[in-house]
Amino acid sequence: MNHKKIIFDIHANDYDAWFKDNENLLKSEANLVAAALLDDCAGVAQPLCDAGFPGRTFSVGCGSGLFEYILRTSYNIDVHEGLEPSDGMAAIASKRGMEVSITTAEEMDWPIDMYDTILFNGTPSYITDLNGVVKKAYGALKMGGRVILVDVPKEGNYGALYNLAMTLGTWEHPLVSDVHPSQPYPIEFVKVANWRTTAEKIACIEEAGFTNLTFKQTLTKHPLYSNTVEEEPISGFDAGDYVAIIAVKK
Repeated sequence: MNHKKIIFDIHANDYDAWFKDNENLLKSEANLVAAALLDDCAGVAQPLCDAGFPGRTFSVGCGSGLFEYILRTSYNIDVHEGLEPSDGMAAIASKRGMEVSITTAEEMDWPIDMYDTILFNGTPSYITDLNGVVKKAYGALKMGGRVILVDVPKEGNYGALYNLAMTLGTWEHPLVSDVHPSQPYPIEFVKVANWRTTAEKIACIEEAGFTNLTFKQTLTKHPLYSNTVEEEPISGFDAGDYVAIIAVKK
């Protein structure tokens, strides 16, 4: 039985509740995802789509569909196709208008040359065989299409804090109790994650054959203060605790 799937089934409602308790953080992350979807990789990426940029987009691990709903209603970006292993999360996403395949990224029957953009938002840390999945995403994209990996980098403040909490098994230990946000990410989700460094994700993307990498980042304040203001994304990956890597299939 997939332990991660069970955790997200049991705590599906906690996912949205956490974001509602961290509204500015959610807005900052949504700003980043929207900017990444509209990024043209310095003019190189030209998705072969009729509907306009970012074209037909598939969301890998869409969760409750919260971000896709925000993208549609606040940014006029339509992302309505995706996969999600958790039945509980997929049920919520379906109510938000998502067409969800209930499967893992590893087990999905990926199409060939179908999508203009494939989005991994907050999911690389929950995919066991990320290298294999990104290679499958490469095949599912049209030429000129883009892959976007957005996640917490292991080397950042959140990554270090999450790994410490995972090791301790709780947010209540004195080593973390006074340095985490007032509403920390549910420890159940922390325990089943595997945060990777930006360098690891870059290597994974390049190994799959993608080129022309560009980067955007947000959550540049310490986790204690990241929910105090809404941030607009900036370029790069060396200062933010939520980083988007955008790359092109050529």
